[in-house]
Amino acid sequence: MASDIVPIQLALTRGDVVTLWAPRWREDGEEWEAFLGDEEAVFGFDEVAGLAAYVRTAPEHDLTDHPAWSVVPTLSVGELTPDENHRFDIVGLPEVAAGEPDGWTIGELDETVAIVRSLAEVCDLDDVTRILDGEPGFDLLRRGAVAFAGREGAKQWTALSDTIGESWDAVLDALDELVATPEIDGPALERSRAEAVALAEAEEAAGDPDDDPDDDVDDAELEAEAHSQGATVDSPDEPEAPVGFWGEVGIDPIRIETSDGEVVTLRCYLDDKPVFLGSGGRIDVFGSERALVRALADPDGAVVAHTDLAAASTWQEVLDAAHVGELEATVEDMNTYVLTGVGEDLAEGVLDMDPVQLDLASELLLDVGEWAGDDEPANALAESSRLGWLVSFVVRPDPTRMAPSPPFGPEAAQWGELVATLRGRLRLH
Repeated sequence: MASDIVPIQLALTRGDVVTLWAPRWREDGEEWEAFLGDEEAVFGFDEVAGLAAYVRTAPEHDLTDHPAWSVVPTLSVGELTPDENHRFDIVGLPEVAAGEPDGWTIGELDETVAIVRSLAEVCDLDDVTRILDGEPGFDLLRRGAVAFAGREGAKQWTALSDTIGESWDAVLDALDELVATPEIDGPALERSRAEAVALAEAEEAAGDPDDDPDDDVDDAELEAEAHSQGATVDSPDEPEAPVGFWGEVGIDPIRIETSDGEVVTLRCYLDDKPVFLGSGGRIDVFGSERALVRALADPDGAVVAHTDLAAASTWQEVLDAAHVGELEATVEDMNTYVLTGVGEDLAEGVLDMDPVQLDLASELLLDVGEWAGDDEPANALAESSRLGWLVSFVVRPDPTRMAPSPPFGPEAAQWGELVATLRGRLRLH
């Protein structure tokens, strides 16, 4: 997929439509943003096949001059199908806003309002822009659920919900009037529809691998065939390679490097949710592995007595090993998180950085945010945000994607704020 041009789905009063969105890019010193359309309308299609047929045959539209456009007409129907992260339920927004201001609700509203604001700004929908600018709660969405906490936050949430309930019909009317379906080449549409049918049949045939009758082939026959070709096959009866103490208990020692230095702590995942050594949003960290083990060996210490890791069923095994002097807290390379240098590189317009380091750093920020109940890292690193889009360019490089153009001052500042918040959560012992 040409990552600079994204297929999106908009749920409007008229129904679901698909179109293309070009998030902000910089060219010749200017910043641009665009949608598939012309001066009068954004082109929306009731089926992906219609979108595919149009982009393969249309001679001219607002995205023709985009630096990555040449790739789009070569994309398949599958590649032009919006993914879950780019499906915006605009017509259903009032129902979402009627709920409680939890992380999921705020995230849904923030992403949907962001795409509506982009449509309004690109297409000069002044009435929509006035509605969004007239209620401060719309801007607070990017700060996450914390912006709507407490008495004052509840007032902000009520004001925002009321504004959406009273004004959203006007937003929908403007968007319904804006979106139109252009004329599509008939033969191209038929070919795209045939491609869509073939894709659906292939996906249905693939089904669930566990339901594939071919999986019932005798394991011995597969192993014999593999050995005949010189391959090595692990027998289910053979013991697996040792995973070590930490692998058995499902808890990992991790190292965090910030401008303050290196510290170590512990983290695990319970029901796929991160849990750190600490409590109340503060992580207990130590200057060395040995200092960490000493703290764990103290049964009366605050670190052991008050920690969210106590919810892990294997936590007592860790404490027992520490008590008898058999615990070693060796940190693996994959659990080393380097947060230094990223903000500085971005501020200087450098994108030639280590993608693994950046991916791990982002993972840590997201994990800590989720554990602490802070939605800001998830919002800031979402691909729909400027920082998240920039990070995705480095972490998941795509040869068809045009490199973002510096300066990246706002993105660097936002990264710095995320790291500063994390540093403030570290409780050094």
